[in-house]
Amino acid sequence: MTRVAAVDCGTNSIRLLVADATVSDSASGAGTTGELTDLDRRMTIVRLGQGVDGTGRLAPEALERTFAACREYAGIIKAHGAERLRFVATSASRDAENRDDFVRGVLDILGVEPEVISGDQEAEFSFTGATRELAGRDHLDKPYLVVDIGGGSTEFVVGDDHVRAARSVDVGCVRMTERHLVRDGAVTDPPTAEQVTAMRADIEAALDLAERTVPLREARTLVGLAGSVTSVSAIAQELPQYDSAAIHHSRVSRDRVREITDWLLASTHAERAAVPSLHPGRVDVIAAGALTLLAIMERTGAAEVVVSEHDILDGIAWSIA
Repeated sequence: MTRVAAVDCGTNSIRLLVADATVSDSASGAGTTGELTDLDRRMTIVRLGQGVDGTGRLAPEALERTFAACREYAGIIKAHGAERLRFVATSASRDAENRDDFVRGVLDILGVEPEVISGDQEAEFSFTGATRELAGRDHLDKPYLVVDIGGGSTEFVVGDDHVRAARSVDVGCVRMTERHLVRDGAVTDPPTAEQVTAMRADIEAALDLAERTVPLREARTLVGLAGSVTSVSAIAQELPQYDSAAIHHSRVSRDRVREITDWLLASTHAERAAVPSLHPGRVDVIAAGALTLLAIMERTGAAEVVVSEHDILDGIAWSIA
């Protein structure tokens, strides 16, 4: 058994997982199997990607919010006595001109250099984290299409026991909100029909790009990851508060996703903020995330999405176990 700590720093949030990992050889000879036992799993909205799509730089205030979260996480990692730590950074820090400032800050606080990974690497981690525990569930047909809708990018991975094809595209809930739904420094409340049409066109173009290399329509099971998808599940279930256990492996039909998306796109900030299961940091970006999920389901013909709370963070943990 190895105690590991994984940090996933994305465009909208930074997350920590400290877990005990048990790894053993598979009896079938197909590689390794194992189990992750969570000791601490948490998320902080830091909006590291604030303005990156427009300026190409990480904002000073966004960096400070991220470093404050890193200082908190450093204390948790030390308290649990993790033996190995891996810090992975994704879309926003890939795109930023001043990412060296980010790298130095994380190194000073946590003692490890953040790995600014490629979209393909991000996709591999997401697939491993989401599907490793699905093996043997005969009610979920392969191949899987794992979709990780982040703040700045969305990863598409098709595979069965292993990844067959993967692609990352620059469509995410924060990027789409900032690009299409912000006017005069504020999110349009609610967005206009023209804004929604332009955003949908952007998403469809990204799906065209993804489909050049990933056979999206060949998948038999759609698995959705990250905050936009889990938030849609929480809304669909009308949860009185965010409940990971109720959300993990829940299923949401395409019709229900469409219904929720239509409501989110027609709602005001106050109406969205009143949803008890929705994190305050997602109130202004959830509509773009939900529309991205709906477009994917309509493109692939998926009747439902299987929602997973296990994703890139778990994949990072497995990579060091």
